[in-house]
Amino acid sequence: MHGTQPDKPVALLRTSLIRAALALAVIVCGLSLRWYGFPLGLPAFVVKYGGSLLWATMVFLLVGVLLPRLTRTQIAATAVIIAVVVEFSRLVHTPWLDAFRLTTAGALLLGRIFSLWNLVAYAAGIAFGVWIDRLATTHALVGWAKAP
Repeated sequence: MHGTQPDKPVALLRTSLIRAALALAVIVCGLSLRWYGFPLGLPAFVVKYGGSLLWATMVFLLVGVLLPRLTRTQIAATAVIIAVVVEFSRLVHTPWLDAFRLTTAGALLLGRIFSLWNLVAYAAGIAFGVWIDRLATTHALVGWAKAP
């Protein structure tokens, strides 16, 4: 019983570090898509909804970093709630909120225009997050378990 206790915090830390690294990679991909997608000739659909998909993936991973004891299902449910709240918050207009949305950070974090299609992209992004999280954490933890 005592032998298994110290391993759990280490496994949680490893999982959080993996998720943080994945989140950073997703952020880089998302920013690259937004900044270079149009100049590279990518269709507007790919730039717009690809960015939304990656945003939701980032939310899933960051929830996993902050709450590593949750199951993937719980992390996904929390990410869905956050995504829905953020999307519907676009229907709320106050001077300070609209001013924030006009900034680069506000546009990237909250977006500007409400769209139900974003919810579809968010669902796909969260599903993608679940998949890459399962893939990365399972393989990494198995690899570390085999390490001398």
